[in-house]
Amino acid sequence: MTQHATTIHGSIVALVTPMFEDGSVDWDGLKQLVEWHIEQGTHSIVAVGTTGEASTLSMEEHTKVIAEIIRVANKRIPIIAGTGANSTVEAIELTREAKQLGADAALLVTPYYNKPTQEGLYQHYKKIAESVDIPQILYNVPGRTGVDMLNETVIRLSAVENIVGIKDATGDVPRGIQLLHGLDSTNMVVYSGDDATAWELILAGARGNISVTANVAPHVMSQVCLAALADNKAEANRLNTQVSQLHDILFCESNPIPVKWALHEMGKIGTGIRLPLTPLAEQFRAPLREALKATGVI
Repeated sequence: MTQHATTIHGSIVALVTPMFEDGSVDWDGLKQLVEWHIEQGTHSIVAVGTTGEASTLSMEEHTKVIAEIIRVANKRIPIIAGTGANSTVEAIELTREAKQLGADAALLVTPYYNKPTQEGLYQHYKKIAESVDIPQILYNVPGRTGVDMLNETVIRLSAVENIVGIKDATGDVPRGIQLLHGLDSTNMVVYSGDDATAWELILAGARGNISVTANVAPHVMSQVCLAALADNKAEANRLNTQVSQLHDILFCESNPIPVKWALHEMGKIGTGIRLPLTPLAEQFRAPLREALKATGVI
């Protein structure tokens, strides 16, 4: 088995996929982003998650982006491949491909739109884990998928070999703390998937933050996570306050619309984004630009 997910910690960027205006992938831009993140102290990268526009990349592009990120990182930091799908067979196929490419772990979002039951979620993840021998991280983001994986189901899945973590993007810290307590006697770890509350969940025992904000403020987000992991509440809060404006405004429209516009404004990527997502609406541009200036990233 490859690197155990519990060794993956800290600030984990859910990396955007840079594109040209025509929507084609900007491979040189992708390479530059990976190098920048390593230089800025990002601890791990999620390749082709929701923020990476997984839903509009073809299967070939999906695996090619994962392969390129793994190649450029060259084992300097762990790479987590986004391999979730609302078809169990497709998720198995993507996860198998990620393992062959050399990913350190796979991140699997709950099946969206078809709204499986809790038993369906359990069987979906159990089947993937039994089919592909790679560390697997569950991903619960009910606001985006239309399905909520309950803590009881997560705790049940913690007994399945290969399932080593969960990205909790509910933004509900008390619920996250309950989950941490429920997983106390297991080897399964929790990662926050909500930038605004991540530092609090890490202080409560989570291992890191799978982050959108880290795309534009990688160094500060790395420092926030390290302070929280060191149980330095005052420092984690102080650092988080520096980027709290970004946590809010980067979700003024559907992710990754604002974060891709912000990175373009910073000179890091081009303007490309794929339909049905569209470039950031005019009324949000000045406030986002001000937030970038206020947090010192431009």
